[in-house]
Amino acid sequence: MAKGFNSRGMGGMGGNMGNMIRQAQKMQQDMMKAQEELEGKSYEASAGGGVVSAVVSGKKELTQVTIDPEAVDPDDVEMLQDLIVAAVNEAMRKANEDAASQMSRLTGGLNLPF
Repeated sequence: MAKGFNSRGMGGMGGNMGNMIRQAQKMQQDMMKAQEELEGKSYEASAGGGVVSAVVSGKKELTQVTIDPEAVDPDDVEMLQDLIVAAVNEAMRKANEDAASQMSRLTGGLNLPF
């Protein structure tokens, strides 16, 4: 038998490598489960003191916009547009923040590119 090798392969590393692979597989399963949970969530944000609100899904798709009739001023359409953009952006930020937090918990703070 070659020096440094045993019946398990590379000098005893086989057990450690197997554990690492099992841990990686479990992390992958946990991440897939977390992704499914995130996709089922909704994130709501409002702007203009609540006259405009937006709901974004965990898939980061806009699912609902609510506009209070008092926010509709035909002479100031730009303000309404700005309120919609602000509400949608804030809801998206919440979704992104929650996703990053979930993934950070699963990866133990490793900076993985997800």
